[in-house]
Amino acid sequence: MQKMLRTSALSLAAVVMMAGGASSSLAATFVQVSLWDKGSDMTMPMGFSYATPGLDATKATMGMKASPATVKAGEVTFKVKNSSKDTVHEMIVMYLAAPGKPLPYIGNENRVDEDKAGDKGEVSELDPGKSGALTVTLVPGKYLLICNVPGHFDAGMWTEFTVTP
Repeated sequence: MQKMLRTSALSLAAVVMMAGGASSSLAATFVQVSLWDKGSDMTMPMGFSYATPGLDATKATMGMKASPATVKAGEVTFKVKNSSKDTVHEMIVMYLAAPGKPLPYIGNENRVDEDKAGDKGEVSELDPGKSGALTVTLVPGKYLLICNVPGHFDAGMWTEFTVTP
């Protein structure tokens, strides 16, 4: 009798573990995104857009960081925090059809053409210190997370993001 109870308990434990594993694989992957800048009193140098030849991103006065920077395909939730003390930022997910090539840019507006660039969703303008979230289903490929507030992308507010099969 005791052996039968032990076998039943082990079988039940195996079923619970398998069910838990199945449900966790269907859950969204979470990515923390920090939007940062060195303050509004800093000069905002330009020329830090994605795919700029000879880019030295260490000189940018704005940027963003995604952690992790690589996830598996499926549902992804971006938890975005504007770490700035005085500047509004946003985060837009762009699919890179041609990684390494510049995004379509509207020069007179000083921003990326979101419609032509492959916009997959966004956390719109966040006031300093505020947070937001976006959940999207992503296929394998290269992506760029950008801030498209005028001038911010060219000031270095972007980061590469990879989705694997």
